[in-house]
Amino acid sequence: MTQIQYCKKCLYPSTKPDLWFKNGVCGACHAYDERRSYDWTTGSEVFKKIIQDNKRNPDYDCIIPVSGGKDSTYQVWKVLQQGFNPLCVTAPTDQLTDLGRKNIENLKSLGCDYIEFSVNREIRKRINRHAFFTVGDIQWPEHLLIYTIPVRAAVLFDIPVIIWGECPQREYGAGRPEDANLKYFDRRVLEEYGSLNGLRVSDLTLIDGVNERDLQLYHYPEADKVEKLGLKGIYLDNYFAWNGISNAVISQSLGFEVSPKNILGTIANYENLDNYVHGIHDYLKYLKFGFSRATDIACNLIRRNLLTREDAAHIVKMHDGLFPSQYLDKSLESILNEYEISIDDFLQVCDDYTNYNLFKKDSNG
Repeated sequence: MTQIQYCKKCLYPSTKPDLWFKNGVCGACHAYDERRSYDWTTGSEVFKKIIQDNKRNPDYDCIIPVSGGKDSTYQVWKVLQQGFNPLCVTAPTDQLTDLGRKNIENLKSLGCDYIEFSVNREIRKRINRHAFFTVGDIQWPEHLLIYTIPVRAAVLFDIPVIIWGECPQREYGAGRPEDANLKYFDRRVLEEYGSLNGLRVSDLTLIDGVNERDLQLYHYPEADKVEKLGLKGIYLDNYFAWNGISNAVISQSLGFEVSPKNILGTIANYENLDNYVHGIHDYLKYLKFGFSRATDIACNLIRRNLLTREDAAHIVKMHDGLFPSQYLDKSLESILNEYEISIDDFLQVCDDYTNYNLFKKDSNG
């Protein structure tokens, strides 16, 4: 059995991909501690200057990649509060929930233009299925499109500034220590940290019925186009303090709706609302690494002194790794049917991707 090292401050385990430790403390906690004394008073001024200095489109000041979730709702509100006119861009989730659609419609009512890029659904389903079996990630197309589509929109509309939310390498501690101070998102960050699991867009033409012409929106734009645009993908949490809880509170005051009950595999009702396949993805994550979304949320709350490490350990044990027999109002079988995957196929993939250095199989399998 693998000996797992846990962060002394939060609950992140050493099995988390790209996580580093120093003196027993994980990279996410180090990054958060370093920013405790950060002077946020100049953040707004620096933020405004970047947008103003790079303005090219006479109508739009920046692009905001949005999903309709609490964070993107907060991002849009914050940018509007700063006096800018954003163009909001989204690639819908794999299986958008009714609540997810309602929250997108609410975001659109905040006072912004909104564009939704919908890729060929049948092609996407084939990619979902292929990625599920080959790399154990049923959400692989979404993980790629949330990055490539906003960049393509930036090139298309001649808008050099894209405003992302939090820097994942800082908030979740995954990546090289120096990347906790990332200022810009670029192609390197996508390829290194974009959860592609070794699967490349060029591999997708090996799928029956998928051709190169079907994959244009999956490709990052050509380097010369990005360079000519002078693209800058900036993180909002470099300029304004970032807190998922306050983001949720602000977003709810703006009409964002949460689930009436806790979301499976989490410890909250404001996360993972928009996609029926979240439960499948999070369960596979647990089998691969021994932790999942409940741990992610709990660790962020621990760092902000909203939850003790001891209490977090108890509730994470209750919620991490729950079998996704149903997610929100859909059964596992009906979710899998979209991709022509049977329950037996699902269980076999779960077995194939379980890290048996972390788990033992009991008499019930």
